[in-house]
Amino acid sequence: MSIKISRKTNEIIIKTANTMYVMGIKFGKFPVHLYYGRNGRGVKYEYKSPVTSFSPYFEEHGYDYFPDVAASEFSFFGYGDFRADALRLRDMSTGSDTTMFYYKKARVLKGRVDIPGLPCAEADENTETLELTMVDEVTGCELKLYYTVFADCDVISRYFTLTNRGKNPVKIEKCMMLCLDIDKDDLDMISFHGSHCFERMYTREHVAPGNRSIFSRRGASSHQFNPFFMLCDPKATEERGDAYGFNLVYSGSFLSEVETEQCGKTRVLSGLGSDNFSYLLEPGETFTSPEAVMSYSNRGIGQVSRNMHKFTRNHILPNDRFEKRPVVLNSWEAFWFDIDEDVMTRFAAEAAKVGMDMVVMDDGWFGGRIDDRRGLGDWWPNPDRFKNGLGSFIDNVKKSGVKFGIWIEPEMINPDSQLFKEHPEWAISAPGRELLLSRSQAVLDMANPEVVQYLKDRFEETFGGLSIDYFKWDMNRHLSEVYSPTLPPERQGEVSFRYMKGVYDLLRWLNERFPNAMIETCSGGGGRYDLGMMKYSTQIWTSDNTYPVARTAIQYGSTFGYPATTMSCHVANHGDSVENARQLEYYYRVALNGPLGYEFDILKIGDTAKAAISKQIAEYREYEELILRGELYRLQNPMKDGAYSYYFVNEDNSEILLSYLQAFGDKKEKTNKLKISRAETGATYIDTIGGNTYTGEDLRRGIEVKSDKDGGYARMFHFVKE
Repeated sequence: MSIKISRKTNEIIIKTANTMYVMGIKFGKFPVHLYYGRNGRGVKYEYKSPVTSFSPYFEEHGYDYFPDVAASEFSFFGYGDFRADALRLRDMSTGSDTTMFYYKKARVLKGRVDIPGLPCAEADENTETLELTMVDEVTGCELKLYYTVFADCDVISRYFTLTNRGKNPVKIEKCMMLCLDIDKDDLDMISFHGSHCFERMYTREHVAPGNRSIFSRRGASSHQFNPFFMLCDPKATEERGDAYGFNLVYSGSFLSEVETEQCGKTRVLSGLGSDNFSYLLEPGETFTSPEAVMSYSNRGIGQVSRNMHKFTRNHILPNDRFEKRPVVLNSWEAFWFDIDEDVMTRFAAEAAKVGMDMVVMDDGWFGGRIDDRRGLGDWWPNPDRFKNGLGSFIDNVKKSGVKFGIWIEPEMINPDSQLFKEHPEWAISAPGRELLLSRSQAVLDMANPEVVQYLKDRFEETFGGLSIDYFKWDMNRHLSEVYSPTLPPERQGEVSFRYMKGVYDLLRWLNERFPNAMIETCSGGGGRYDLGMMKYSTQIWTSDNTYPVARTAIQYGSTFGYPATTMSCHVANHGDSVENARQLEYYYRVALNGPLGYEFDILKIGDTAKAAISKQIAEYREYEELILRGELYRLQNPMKDGAYSYYFVNEDNSEILLSYLQAFGDKKEKTNKLKISRAETGATYIDTIGGNTYTGEDLRRGIEVKSDKDGGYARMFHFVKE
């Protein structure tokens, strides 16, 4: 049993394989945080209430409980706690936003409580959930806090339900699912900022006094900040020191806050925030929040990453639709919008010859779509380009021996489209304001159930009965002028949240209607690289930037919170890179950080390059299971160390794949020592690529790789235990 409620000590203890989380119930009504750390003997914890000036307190409890400095399990606005709050509730009958809930009871549930209309982690036979029930005596609202335990991954998830059991409406004005008061104020924060084509750039900084936040107000988790972040001891490394990881199972706007306070604690909050969110609850209505997740390790930053990787693989990602992930050739960088059934059929035939498994027909196949200014929303095949319809075209493609995939962007609409002419009110815009465009497109009102149903009907008519193996779901514009005419004025703060629920509804439908087709999601590359999208998509297009220099940094940052199996990695043709043997080899080695794919016009590639690509695909198949399912260890930071090196290792340490990637030349030609801590002492390993034999001790001391003076250089070692 991973959760124990002690009525004698008024403590609740949650245990995972390697961690322990403890809370107490102070005075029978205040859930206070006592401990989150390693699970083992000698662990000590106690509740301490510092005495401070200017801190309100409850007269009946005196100086034993100050809301302003208490280590709270959940923090409320305006009732003596001046730090960042987790829940802010406005009583619509009085206008007061002072919020306070008191503990009522706790119980342990087998499995988990599902979250209606939102993605959440899958329970298994060992999953347990703690339910804390709290009440607000003034509004009559009931709050249930859930802690779901994924013990094998050292992960605990957090979410809540709020039910209005009172007589008057209330409005949620700030919603944070995760609240954690850490008894430290000397921490580093690792976060991942960026922009389109430069997603998830690693940053590590000391947490200074005050409030540090990462956020998105864009209606998407965004290129600019990823919702995953870490806190760690200043001296923590990849394999040593205390580290905490936090993430959201959600794809829309979010807020995460890290705030140090006057008595030496650090408060961590993560959720929907307040900028793009409010939610009205009439009497009898219930709101269920999205899910947040957290993990801890005293074995370094890398172990928190591996915890999150295992959690994502085992409890978030859908089952693979194919025995092997298809090696994809995408049409976008080959033809842009200029496609038709003839060129795509020849494209597929050549792809099959070099060993590709699937061709994906990207943008340009539907409606009047000949450029990015028209056609979005008109999801039927362009009759000028596909004279016999999609069915016969797909049959011809499959005669080549490859699978078939297709690009869609369901959430978007062009003003120059038949759909906009028929339903201009379906484009998100604010009353009386100019409709702003981005990439010549607006956003469909996915908060409107009629829009979601239209898309289901339209896709059923276009794709029903066709042999489609893969959908690439894109999103190339963020939400502004957020408003929905389907909701009354007092509910307009719900639009962004309801929009995401509409997106998830359509994604669920697509998975259920086409159970044999995999989905790869995309948002201008990695603009929605999050656990919410991963719940419905086998993998995500990591970035529109396929240049190896940028890709190594993007992929490095991505691995902190997400497993390699989610990270779609393509070899693309920049200049003469595919025809240049050295560049092609380097591009391919960079792409071996996740599921392999290609982006170029194969009809224009020479025989030498085609032969090399065939060998690459065959080699990838040898390592695919290790890349997609193995445990990842990062050795070098490409933005600091001049190279990116890492290895994958299987569970019993019998197979190790080590990569060294150097983008730029090094005139000094230094020696890099790449230490493999998972190698077994006393064992012998053979490098199947180089043919050399090593002892486990040799690998643990480090493989020496000399830097290259020219750059664009890669080395790979495949160690197999004898």
